[in-house]
Amino acid sequence: METKVAAVSMRGVTKTFGAVIANEDVDLDIYKGEILALLGENGSGKTTLMNMLSGIYFPDQGQIMINGQNVVIASPKDALNLGIGMVHQHFKLVDVLSATENIILGLEGKLNIKEAAKKIENICNKYGFEVDPKQKIYDMSVSQKQTVEIVKVLYRGADILILDEPTAVLTPQETEKLFRVLRKMRDDGKAIVIITHKMHEVKSLSDRVAVLRGGRYIGSLVTKDTDVNTMTDMMVGHAVQLNIERPDPVDPKPRIEVEGLTIRNEEGIVKLKDVSFTANSGEILGIAGISGCGQKELLEAIAGLQPIESGTINYIEPDGSKEMLIGKDPLKIAEMGVSLSFVPEDRLGMGLVGNMDLTDNMMLRSFRKGKTPFVNRKPSRKLAESVVKDLAVVTPGITTPVRRLSGGNVQKVLLGREIASSPTVLLTAYAVRGLDINSSYTIYDLLNEQKKKGVAVIFVGEDLDVLVELSDRIMVLCGGQVSGIVDARTTDKNEVGMMMTRMGGTEDHE
Repeated sequence: METKVAAVSMRGVTKTFGAVIANEDVDLDIYKGEILALLGENGSGKTTLMNMLSGIYFPDQGQIMINGQNVVIASPKDALNLGIGMVHQHFKLVDVLSATENIILGLEGKLNIKEAAKKIENICNKYGFEVDPKQKIYDMSVSQKQTVEIVKVLYRGADILILDEPTAVLTPQETEKLFRVLRKMRDDGKAIVIITHKMHEVKSLSDRVAVLRGGRYIGSLVTKDTDVNTMTDMMVGHAVQLNIERPDPVDPKPRIEVEGLTIRNEEGIVKLKDVSFTANSGEILGIAGISGCGQKELLEAIAGLQPIESGTINYIEPDGSKEMLIGKDPLKIAEMGVSLSFVPEDRLGMGLVGNMDLTDNMMLRSFRKGKTPFVNRKPSRKLAESVVKDLAVVTPGITTPVRRLSGGNVQKVLLGREIASSPTVLLTAYAVRGLDINSSYTIYDLLNEQKKKGVAVIFVGEDLDVLVELSDRIMVLCGGQVSGIVDARTTDKNEVGMMMTRMGGTEDHE
């Protein structure tokens, strides 16, 4: 490695936000012709460090060298001029424009759509991308949108590529396709950095691993010479058991019964079609499907947040009596003793108020129970303190606005609050999205605790390895329909992946 030319050298790079030190005195080299996996727990400073390289943040201290030359990166435009392109977790595309229009958007000078489309075709042929230059973004799958983002930075001449959680919403098959393209780019001499929490991907894709812990650079390892346990030890400072516990369901009884559920969105597009299943007490029912296959609408319908076209959703009391949920508003659903706890995809949009602190966000669940116009903040303050302590939330204090926390810490606050409401049915969408391995296992333990208490847990997940290991049964959605319900103990992720991309599969008739 020492003989290679460093495409990027960071020396003594430090970045603080108020009292929080995001990165401290980081020395990091990224080489041409390699894929570097950047690992670390939530809040360890991975994205902040890469945001400094891509011009979104400016370091407080330290220097950055590109190809051995000292540089100043004061904006994303500076980064692009230096050949650095970052593909973010949340894509920055204009839905109503075509792939070509998005790729050339913002470039200076006279733009020729035909010439641009030809250049895009050449890039796609060179690396094995599949992009239709004329296709509108709103007609694309998540993996196609991601492809457009990668082609966009290559079109602008990037030789250093940073991908933040690139496989978060991809199927195993789409992930493998992306990896093939990234390997071709590496072989072409590009320097590639991926930020990911999926250790099996790190092993199969990266050449080298660099680890951050608490904002500091811990060291790097050659991937083929190390193992998952060693990498995890470096990330968290101690060994983490990598087996997800899966207790057997105890006396499962039907708790939620969905029959013939059909939902259209505001544009009249069918999001769910004739969906039927039962969620049992003391069981984790995993929901698998490509992003946008109706998972969000399904959970929102059960929680009373989504209008439905046809079908029924019944809550079954422990004594066997049924209560129809459709037609009741979310508050009524909670008040009738059905405490449906919903961890949404959009944490700060639906689940929490970004400008409010931890205590006030805890109060969002309980303020209606007050008997006077004055709110008692004590229980909420106590709950905020226990969530911070039990879930190891990294925050300067409980008076910190939630928007200042990293995504993973926001997720912990949200799930901690939902579980504290003692639900009988717990709906979780992407409960560990963007969480590091240590935090993820904390969440898995919490979900298992709920299961042991007899809660019916419905778990929408994107990591199929986790879904297969954590769930008791998995319902697979494809194009808004159920393509099968399988026993998680006897299936594997390839079978689930195949069911996610085609109709028809193993039915578990209940």
